[in-house]
Amino acid sequence: MSAHALSRRHRIRRGALTMALATCVGAALVSCSDEVEPAAGQSAASPAADARLARLAQQAAVTGSLGVIVRVDSGDGKPVEIAKQAAWTKDDHTLAVGDQFRVGSNTKTLTATLVLQQVAENKISLDDTVEKWLPGVVQGGKDITVRMLLNHTGGLGDFLLTPEFLPSLTGQEKRTWTPEELLAITPGQDPPAEPGETYSYSNANYEALGLILEKATGSSLAELIKEKITGPLKMKDSYLATDADWDTGQQHVTGYEPNAERLKKILSGTVDLPDGVGFAGPERPDDNVDTSAIDPTWSWAAGGMVSTAADWQTFLTALNSGELLPKAQMKQMRTTVDAPEEGGGYGLGLMKVDTACGTVWGHTGGLPGYSSEIYTDATGIRSVAVFSSTNFGIKDKVAATANKALVEAATCQMLGKPQPSDSPAG
Repeated sequence: MSAHALSRRHRIRRGALTMALATCVGAALVSCSDEVEPAAGQSAASPAADARLARLAQQAAVTGSLGVIVRVDSGDGKPVEIAKQAAWTKDDHTLAVGDQFRVGSNTKTLTATLVLQQVAENKISLDDTVEKWLPGVVQGGKDITVRMLLNHTGGLGDFLLTPEFLPSLTGQEKRTWTPEELLAITPGQDPPAEPGETYSYSNANYEALGLILEKATGSSLAELIKEKITGPLKMKDSYLATDADWDTGQQHVTGYEPNAERLKKILSGTVDLPDGVGFAGPERPDDNVDTSAIDPTWSWAAGGMVSTAADWQTFLTALNSGELLPKAQMKQMRTTVDAPEEGGGYGLGLMKVDTACGTVWGHTGGLPGYSSEIYTDATGIRSVAVFSSTNFGIKDKVAATANKALVEAATCQMLGKPQPSDSPAG
């Protein structure tokens, strides 16, 4: 779940705690500084630039990101890999670049890829109505098409806003939700809009797409992911979460969020949270809670993937280089609607983000305790991943500044451009 500074302010005003999680609470690429000449001995890709990126990652970790994984692959076979963390988090685990991470709404790009593969095989049409595939499941489904679900223009709101779901989102209530149950509590878009009219990000769209995929193929979503994506690409550390058990034999990143009191303070002036609204989990230092036990399986086709930086970059580079979709479907995926809150446009499960260092393609992701941004260049050759082991923690002003500087520097380095000169700790 991510978005840029403007988007975060807008979403929190509109939907308080839940809406801030609707897409992701990541860093702001759109505010990259103007390109500058690199300092002496510090090119876009050099030991000095790598060291500076490591300093920025450490600064982000100690100012609020807590745990940071950065992986920059310039396509030359020598990725830059960085893992930094706040000192107290080492009592829970020692962070490594290869750790598994909940990539949240980055899952939407994978779900969209699966849908477009079925479109290429003429099993699904982008102009099919939701009602055709899911009769009676989605309100107004006879006027909403598959394309509208993919680019968030169907007029659906988000179930994250509902009082029924909020206790599950924060982990205060342990409940297993089915996609059908989530769609049943999904409200209309606020303000209301006719299908096809306006972009408005909603996890409900991708819950419906997951159901359509299963109906069209006769396979479960987890089976499709293995057969079509993770198997062929040898993404051995990636899977769709089916519960909150992370004992997979591979280290999983511990996620944290501010406790209720600190969360209220961070959001003060943006939204007045009721006292006591916060995330469930064991208390940790600096007024944090460990959110790792919160079950993310409700997010399913909208955000349920667990992966690593290397694995997800493998997927995203394969996609954007044309390996996973025919040209016609790749063109459809990159046909965007205006989405200024995402920093550019939104295609079919793929964000186009315009930065001062160049245009990037990918997505953002977030769940309680986890925030991620993963992008490639237009060719799919270069890629970057930045993971933070908190979502709301990087909304604190100082933490947000450090996180933004890190994402800017990593993205510019991925694109072969000088790192911004106004980044902290430079």
